[in-house]
Amino acid sequence: MSTSQQGVYLGTDSGATTSKTGGIWADGSVISTKLRQSSTNAQAGTATVVRGWLEGVVGFLADNRLSWDQVRGVGLALPGPYDRYGVLGRSANLPASFAGWNFHADYSAALAAAAGRPLPLVAGNDGNYGGVGEAQRVRGESRATVLMLAPGSGLGVAYIDANGLPLEGDTLNGMEGGHMPAILQRLGGMKPLRCGCGRDWGCIEPYTTISGLPQLLEEFLPKHPSHPFHSSAASLKEKAFSLRTLAQQDDPLAVDIFNFQARALGLHLAALLVAVDAEFVVIGGGLIDPETTTPQFRERYLRIIRESALPYLWPQQRAKLKVVPASLGELSQAIGAALVALYSARARG
Repeated sequence: MSTSQQGVYLGTDSGATTSKTGGIWADGSVISTKLRQSSTNAQAGTATVVRGWLEGVVGFLADNRLSWDQVRGVGLALPGPYDRYGVLGRSANLPASFAGWNFHADYSAALAAAAGRPLPLVAGNDGNYGGVGEAQRVRGESRATVLMLAPGSGLGVAYIDANGLPLEGDTLNGMEGGHMPAILQRLGGMKPLRCGCGRDWGCIEPYTTISGLPQLLEEFLPKHPSHPFHSSAASLKEKAFSLRTLAQQDDPLAVDIFNFQARALGLHLAALLVAVDAEFVVIGGGLIDPETTTPQFRERYLRIIRESALPYLWPQQRAKLKVVPASLGELSQAIGAALVALYSARARG
């Protein structure tokens, strides 16, 4: 069967500011690696958000000369937390008025109206669905399990089982690994940092992501008394956001901070592997993006993560563990959402 005759599965990745659309053929292969994205426009309300999701699908179909007749299912990746399946809870990154929104019902209705028939829709946490997309790439035809850690503005964590599906938990909050406590006694006596979730036990997220850089800068700057930041008039936030660029230039302070983040992530990885025992670990996020970081930086970052984890693993785990960079980039969550739609269709027979 030619690709023009194949069924397709589409994925919508709705971030707080940007929504992306991707798709796969019925055999699981990616239709296009060209990123299609648009503003989420959450400030304009839920109806505008749904309209944007649908416009993304319509545009993707047109870009790739596909028809609604070929669409077999759709997946939606959306940050939680959820009150229940398909119903949004109070999200820190979306308007308060979105709490209680039945996004599954609204998007299903919009898709049905556009397609002229009901379409199966699956929905889940964006980090989990990103893990599904990356897992398919790294394990090939095997049934090996995959753990993904994606430090960005926050820390996304996903565990993908032998069937290619994410661990979601009974309340859809499974694998919220960014809000597990950091192993502070192995981090040089570091104090508990503030986390946006409100927990006071030292969530790992601020130790490993952009969200914690201002706090880490306050901790590390006194150790570099001659650094230009001491005389800079820039705000703490501005200084923190310049650290990644400085690290590419081997600035000692910036390198020190990102090496610390890599060690913290490696220790957290070891703790997670004690629980899930995955063979593959995928590291995502901006710090391993070839367009924004140097090969030297990425190699050092991944090496420190692995070396920090290894001493705390079982011998069998150390022998088999594979730590690899993510490969789908910003497409991972949209492609993962489409894959979950495909896997769900297969499960239905």
